[in-house]
Amino acid sequence: MNSVIPAPVARQPWAMLAPLILLVGFGAMVLFSAAGGHWQPFATSHLMRFGVFLAMASVMTLFGRDLVRFVAYPVYGVILLLLVAVETIGFVGGGSQRWLDLGFLHLQPSEFMKPAVVLVLAKFYGGLPPGMTGTWRALIPAAVLVALPMGLVLLQPDLGTALAIGFGGIVVMFLAGLPLRWFMLGGAAAVVVAPIAYFFGLHDYQQRRVTTFLDPESDPLGSGYHITQSKIAIGSGGLFGKGFNEGSQSHLNYLPEPHTDFVFATMAEEWGLLGGLAVILIYGLIMRWGLSVARQSPDRFSKLLASGMVATMFFYVAINLLMVMGLAPVVGIPLPFMSHGGSSMMTNMICIGTLMMVNRWNRQAPRSRLG
Repeated sequence: MNSVIPAPVARQPWAMLAPLILLVGFGAMVLFSAAGGHWQPFATSHLMRFGVFLAMASVMTLFGRDLVRFVAYPVYGVILLLLVAVETIGFVGGGSQRWLDLGFLHLQPSEFMKPAVVLVLAKFYGGLPPGMTGTWRALIPAAVLVALPMGLVLLQPDLGTALAIGFGGIVVMFLAGLPLRWFMLGGAAAVVVAPIAYFFGLHDYQQRRVTTFLDPESDPLGSGYHITQSKIAIGSGGLFGKGFNEGSQSHLNYLPEPHTDFVFATMAEEWGLLGGLAVILIYGLIMRWGLSVARQSPDRFSKLLASGMVATMFFYVAINLLMVMGLAPVVGIPLPFMSHGGSSMMTNMICIGTLMMVNRWNRQAPRSRLG
């Protein structure tokens, strides 16, 4: 087979790429149905974006480890400055100030910060002497690196993105070996601060999301409409679903945002429980490959970088699935590789590209003796 398949093709990580391409293709079918049986405006652009970002991910694999280490702090700093610029000259859309208007596109810097915070923490802990891991010097600088972008994103306001940044950072800090008692103390502090944050830190619409999550049936035609309709769509799919392009909830406009945040509900109505389990299985295969890349990495920087990227994708998947099933508040987190939207696709493909890059480092490690 080696003589039949070209070497550049054979050495691609097909254990991840095959499920990923299958997932994106299936997502295009769901978006086709969400548009009422039309390729426009969702499915075609979804496939085109994936092709562009897959090419970007392939280019990322060419970056060397020393170069990536070198640019970690500058990249983080530039994105942090862009977040500051959002607060001063940012473009307002949908009641939130999250974008920079560059004329030819609206740039959302917070999306870049999700993988950037993982990169900068991997760099920080990769260069930290092991003996200092249990000291405050391992905690305070890392906490500042995470807190600064979270604070700026919360000002936009964008709670979902802020939580994604925080989750990726905390996972890297945990895997770096910080004492477990610090995380337990942090969790206890969060429980104490949560009521204060609810009453004084959240906007009115964010407070309604929390109360709706706790009791969506209290206002089924108002604040609880999204979750109620999502549950109806998922439940009505049964075991095998209603059939491709036969979903009534999305076609009759009962299901809000059937092509973005609630694309899983659109899929589950037509493909049923079996379709939902198949999607979850595919996500599991992709992340299992990512974790294997992390385990095979010979140095701390690469391990933390790969693990953090898997954690970032996991956050997207877990929160979206919990959200559409009414097990978490609606925070505007799309489903990776299935929801329509360029920002989500870009962020998750950066994670994929980083994992492909680390995978190439792992293959070259015995020859170059990097560590």
